[in-house]
Amino acid sequence: MRNINCIIIEDEPIAAEVLEDYIKQVPFLQLKQSFRDPVSAIDYLFHENTDMIFLDINLPQMNGMDFLRTLNNPPKIIVTTAYQEYALKGYELDVLDYLLKPIEFSRFMIAVNKLKQEISKGTNYSREQVYADKPHLFFNMNKKLVKVYLEDILSIESLKEYIRITTTGRTILTKMQISEIEQVLPASLFIRIHRSFIVSRKKIDAFTATDVEIKGKLIPIGRIYKEQVFQSLTAIGRSLPEQS
Repeated sequence: MRNINCIIIEDEPIAAEVLEDYIKQVPFLQLKQSFRDPVSAIDYLFHENTDMIFLDINLPQMNGMDFLRTLNNPPKIIVTTAYQEYALKGYELDVLDYLLKPIEFSRFMIAVNKLKQEISKGTNYSREQVYADKPHLFFNMNKKLVKVYLEDILSIESLKEYIRITTTGRTILTKMQISEIEQVLPASLFIRIHRSFIVSRKKIDAFTATDVEIKGKLIPIGRIYKEQVFQSLTAIGRSLPEQS
């Protein structure tokens, strides 16, 4: 997949520097330009190919939301602001994500991983391109971004502020909430079975009334998730196990 061309519209120099630094760390993002106000960005957007905008809300000359309404065919938008009350308005305008300042890098990665998936959906690939770029996400591990192919993930476990991603070949520990990674993972491939566990549907070897088994490891099914898990798994032709 080609790089994703992005711009920043942000009037706070420190906030802009943080975004610029984050973007530099992501292999598939290409920062083309930063603007202090939306009016200055209009001419650029008219003439240059732009895939997405990191857009602040409180901007000089024009509010970020008002600016967004002026765009007939806007690129993908990730809103950045210190004011939580703008979140609902942002989603009404079909923004991709909403980042609340100060922005943590782990939360930034969730947004751009989501961005990558959205742009990939609208791209026509040849068979060679699909083989070369299987569905994957990037995770921050030991100050570097690690590519993880979705087909390799066995399970994801919540460890308070961190998650542990177990794959067929390694284990990755990264600072992120399990609810955040759940939003990014496709529901057709993964299922939440416990407040602390998400598992790959395809990697489930067996399941009982209380556990699923993956590669010989038993992972508990939470009480509040039990009915949903059974309905989902039995819907693809498996029999509901007897409960003792």
